[in-house]
This record gives sequence, structure tokens and C-alpha cells, in this order.
Amino acid sequence: MHFTSEQRLDDGVLEREFTLGEIPGTLWTPESATPAPLVLMAHNNGLPKAEPRLVARARRTAAHGYAVASIDATGCGDRPRSAAAEQARADLRQAMRAGDPVEEIFESLIGPMIENAVPDWLTTLDALLELPGIGGPVGYSGGWAALGIRLTLVEPRIVAAGFFAGGYVPRAQREEARQVGVPLLFLLQWDDEGNPRQRALDLFDAFGSKEKTLHANPGGHTGTPWFELEDGLRFFDRHLK
Repeated sequence: MHFTSEQRLDDGVLEREFTLGEIPGTLWTPESATPAPLVLMAHNNGLPKAEPRLVARARRTAAHGYAVASIDATGCGDRPRSAAAEQARADLRQAMRAGDPVEEIFESLIGPMIENAVPDWLTTLDALLELPGIGGPVGYSGGWAALGIRLTLVEPRIVAAGFFAGGYVPRAQREEARQVGVPLLFLLQWDDEGNPRQRALDLFDAFGSKEKTLHANPGGHTGTPWFELEDGLRFFDRHLK
């Protein structure tokens, strides 16, 4: 892992950009004399790690005492995108404008993205846990619920997860959710224009976790109240500290 820049922010958090092979990432760490638990913070399908809402959540989480990392996995951010993925995105936009079914288009777009993104996240996790100042356990927090389901299933070091929305999750991950057993906090925007409510409720019901909590708020996809971040921090405090 090679750090390419660093700056100390006003809240005392150290923000460092890094590269790990072809993987670009950002690491936020708190001012702490003891190793901090780690939260992997994934953005939604294809968005960059510098997405403002993600950065704001990452900084607040780091200031609370966690190391937080985000990466641009394969096909995300500025990394090269396959011709098939670009065609699927174009088909998706056209179908949504026309009011046509989008299920199979989502499957063709999101399924391969997850398969490509998971190895990048696992490689990054290995490298992060070798750094001084970062310890376990590990949590996952992100709007990309499908990725979080797969990561939580295959990576035993992830012991708690917070998911946003999640209506459009590929069939494979909807089945995998039944095997996820870590404590779970699931946030749902009741009027989310991009994630059908019933699909999201069905997904929550499918999770195999004995401890799982659903928070539902009115509003659209980007309207998650800020206070949910504070509730999320209390959730991670219970399971990572």
C-alpha cells in the first residue's frame, strides 16, 4: 500500500489517499493512541470514493474513533468500465425513461460488478489490517447492499454490517442474505424512487441475522436523515468496541 497524500482535517481526522496496485482508495483515521476498529465504507454501484455524502459519513465515523476506508473497486469511480457495463447502463436509462421492466438489466449490470469488486475489497482489507493504528474487529457500512451481502458472507473478519436501502439486489445476493448472520442495521427510505419498498422489506426479512434492526424514514433515495448516522455509530459501538 502506497500513500500518495495526507492532510489533517479540522476535526482531527487524518485523511490519506493511497494506491494498492491498481486500486485507489482513501483512509480516514482518528487521533488515537490505541488501534482503531475498522469500517469499510462502500459507495453505491459505480460511484466514486470521493462522493460527498460518503466522505461526510466517513469523516464523522473517523472522528468518532474508527478507521474508515473506501476504494474505487473495479468498474467504480474513474477506473475503466467494460463495454458490457456501459451498454447495460445505457439500456437501464432507456428502460427507466420508457417505464419498461428493468430487472434483467440490473442483473446484467450489478452481478458482474459484485464479482469484480469483492476481490479488490478483500485485498484492501488484508493490507489495511497490517497498518499500525488499525485493528479489528471490522464492520461494513454502505449503500451498496449487494456488495455488502457478499463481503459479509465470505469475510469472517466482518462482524457487523449497516446497509442502506437494497430493493434492487441481484437474485444471487437475495439468496445469500439468508446465510448472513452478523448483527445488521438496515436503513430504508420509504419513498425511495430507485428501490421498491416491498423488495427492500423482503430482503430485510430474508437476512439470517438473529439481531437485525430496520429503520424506515419518509423521503426519497438521498433523503436519509443525518441522525441515522449517529444511530449507526451507536450500532457499531456495540459490536466493534
